Amino acid sequence: MVDLFLNRVLVENNSDQDELNTEREIIGILENRILLLFFASDECERCQKFVPVLNRFFKKLKDPAYIEYPKLLALIYVSLDQSEEQQEKTLNELHKRTLFLAFDDPYRKELQAMFKVKDIPAVVVLRPDGSVLSLNAVQDISHLGTDCFRNWQESAELVERTFMLNEEFDDPNLRSATDPVRRLKYKTEDDKRKKRWWKLWVKGKDGNDEEEKDETRDVKRKNADNGIWPRR
Repeated sequence: MVDLFLNRVLVENNSDQDELNTEREIIGILENRILLLFFASDECERCQKFVPVLNRFFKKLKDPAYIEYPKLLALIYVSLDQSEEQQEKTLNELHKRTLFLAFDDPYRKELQAMFKVKDIPAVVVLRPDGSVLSLNAVQDISHLGTDCFRNWQESAELVERTFMLNEEFDDPNLRSATDPVRRLKYKTEDDKRKKRWWKLWVKGKDGNDEEEKDETRDVKRKNADNGIWPRR
């Protein structure tokens, strides 16, 4: 999926409209993420009605105000507007973490042809490997909300960094499509307790070593006082 935008320029929908144009920047923002390509136009009434729905959906999955760990998700607006002014109007309504292609970038039309987008609004959902999860997820987002992201995540076998594997899977043939996600578990308090226990054990061991050294010194001192010297 990252390959779709290597050697391209993506723009961040912030006040400075920062450009991401290096391979490192593109990989950093798109790698290991589910990607939403939002095709729309300011002239399309249905598009304008869908924008607030998409914004709420995206906020609940990415905004720290709604979720502790933002999901591995990226949103790119592919404008089908007739003018740059129209594109800017739509961008003003979209979430500030949305990425977009500049209006004069011909790649917008190439993407439209690549995914055979005819009706808008359209949200093409891509796995991290670039394969298609959904050619148009507008209805899913509208009716299922963030639950549809969970379905995409399981289908894409996307592993979040906030998870840890709690067991080994020796036989890959026994895994179902959702096993890698369903069997993932959050780090538990047990890990923290183990760390605390280890620190206390090491500290106690060091303390015992010091006590043994002190006892040895005391014995040597007493023997010396009694005229008993250790044999060499």
